[in-house]
Amino acid sequence: MSRKKLVRFQENEENPNVIQAGKPIFDTIKGNWSEVQFQNPNPIVVELACGRGEFTVGLARNFPNQNFIGVDIKGSRIWKGSSTATAEGIQNVAFLRTQIELLEKHFAADEISELWITFPDPFPREGDEKRRLTSPRFLDMYKSMLKKDGVLHFKTDNTDLFNYSLDLFQSREDIEVIGFTHDFYQSEWKDDHFGIKTRYEKMFSDKGEKIKYLKCRFI
Repeated sequence: MSRKKLVRFQENEENPNVIQAGKPIFDTIKGNWSEVQFQNPNPIVVELACGRGEFTVGLARNFPNQNFIGVDIKGSRIWKGSSTATAEGIQNVAFLRTQIELLEKHFAADEISELWITFPDPFPREGDEKRRLTSPRFLDMYKSMLKKDGVLHFKTDNTDLFNYSLDLFQSREDIEVIGFTHDFYQSEWKDDHFGIKTRYEKMFSDKGEKIKYLKCRFI
């Protein structure tokens, strides 16, 4: 392991806005995010596969009356968002280092107000469908953690993954698709995101890829 990674991992251990295995809070945070981590009752917004945390931190800057949690398994990635938030004194952001498959171990029923899935791995092979973050098994998990009328957002550059997800969402009786677009930056929702782009979104946009977006809720 490189020295740079070792330094980042040590800073993650010391930074209170990173919740990961080995810290006592890791096993007790479920159902207690508002009281223990943020110490306020504001709505909780979660970004899955947050990577370097650009989007999580960007939202936290623009919505100080909401709390934001980025989830990723890569400690060296979330270090970037964690250290940025610390340097800027942003208090309404945290990062959870865990596998998304284990999300229910860290969030109680009705604890999340909004959920973002941003540029996940598309897992294009048919045999990998269950690994897609918009597959049925993940949707059932999200449903249990989102508040009533809580919104699920999904952004991707991958057309096949987007069409797969849209078809699945529209086929389910327990999901209401609020809106969707195959060209986000020409849509009515583009200004709602304050121009915040993840590293991957910028990379894909610069290559001319159109960004797809949808939002829905469980009913």
